[in-house]
Amino acid sequence: MGALYRVVKPWLFGMDPEDAHLRIASLLRLAQATPGALAVLRSVFAAPEVPARLGPLKLRNPVGLGAGFDKNAEMIPALAALGFGFLEVGTITRRGQPGNPRPRVFRYPALQAVVNRMGFNNVGADEAARTLEKTPRPGIPIGINVGKNATTPLEEAAAEYAETIRILLPFADYVTINISSPNTKDLRKLHEPERLLPLLDAAQGEMAKATRPVPLFLKLSPDADLADLEGAARTLVERNVGVIATNTTVDRTGMDNLEQGGLSGVPVRARSTQVVKALAAITAGKVPLIGVGGVFSAQDALEKRDAGADAVQVYTGLVYGGPGMVSSMVRALAKEGSWLR
Repeated sequence: MGALYRVVKPWLFGMDPEDAHLRIASLLRLAQATPGALAVLRSVFAAPEVPARLGPLKLRNPVGLGAGFDKNAEMIPALAALGFGFLEVGTITRRGQPGNPRPRVFRYPALQAVVNRMGFNNVGADEAARTLEKTPRPGIPIGINVGKNATTPLEEAAAEYAETIRILLPFADYVTINISSPNTKDLRKLHEPERLLPLLDAAQGEMAKATRPVPLFLKLSPDADLADLEGAARTLVERNVGVIATNTTVDRTGMDNLEQGGLSGVPVRARSTQVVKALAAITAGKVPLIGVGGVFSAQDALEKRDAGADAVQVYTGLVYGGPGMVSSMVRALAKEGSWLR
């Protein structure tokens, strides 16, 4: 499958990155609608079990899909067939919104990186819930990533997050609060304790209504000072909230002429691992921790694990490595032995 992707990759990379993504999404939805196609995908992308855990969630393997690929929860069955241990859909906001103007996604092959300034474009919580209600459960955990509408004042953010969670909670195996995207104005101000605590209160109040245990995660920025991130980690331990480290970065140290937006891929790998290690020292295994940022290989995944991550997520690696990277990574991890420390 890797050889096939190498053939089609120049064609895809000849397109605008967002158009290429939409083309791939159409093919995945077509596979879901074609009898027998998902069975073929599962056969082609079969991966051994490498057991891992995220709090109460048992994973077939520790490699998950990060938020942003399936913003509207439309491709879950096809994505699950690619060998992932878990999937995270979204970011989903209370109301649908178009996001920022195009062009808003940019590849940098020499850096193995992508810059995006999408701005939480999605159909909104009600439409996403209707899709999720019709979607068969894929046999792996599904996380739902939720964010704030661009026009919602920060003072109303906590209530809006809670309402979005209320709508989507019945379909979630875990929920992620996204306060770390750099592409929604002032969103990262929700890291501030005076805003974060009411947000967690509102979200956990809604989560408490679930009829089954549904873990809550907070996705953090790599650009905050480590001292501030460690303070947030202490709060999350007190509140029993998991951590996803990290989102994309706006740092451009050593890089010139990049577009504005969140940078992902290899350039963020070292910083995200540094943040994972710092947060793991604070959380000490008391809450689950997902490492994300520059994960392109089994060695990258093990680096995150050794820094303290319980599982990892990929996205930019798929852009450069293709769909076969997931099962290849899991097979390589299986040869390394148990993932669980």
